[in-house]
Amino acid sequence: EVQLVESGGGLVQAGGSVRLSCAASGFSYSSCCMSWYRQAPGKEHELVSFISSDGNTYYVDSVKGRFTISRDNGKNTLFLRMNALKPDDTAMYYCAARYYGCSGSWSQYKYKGQGTQVTVSS
Repeated sequence: EVQLVESGGGLVQAGGSVRLSCAASGFSYSSCCMSWYRQAPGKEHELVSFISSDGNTYYVDSVKGRFTISRDNGKNTLFLRMNALKPDDTAMYYCAARYYGCSGSWSQYKYKGQGTQVTVSS
């Protein structure tokens, strides 16, 4: 059974930090592009960051310099370190996985987690 389980979200003050984790199982994690998406109320899923199977990374402009994505292939776990948080970062954060390279389209990800809520207070 494929599972992606996110954790680490919560309520944090603006300027604070959190680290999200995504534990993966049931598929070939090390072969996949792993991504973090977020969805704010009333909005579409937004790609925040991805890390390819060979370690190449991408960040949406709004989080560059503040967020860091990483992966531990030995533990099948994906991370997102989020610093200098802003109220605009408030959203449900999802991890997602796909084979055959990274994509910006949420619909192209085969495996998706249930999400973890991050709320940033001003």
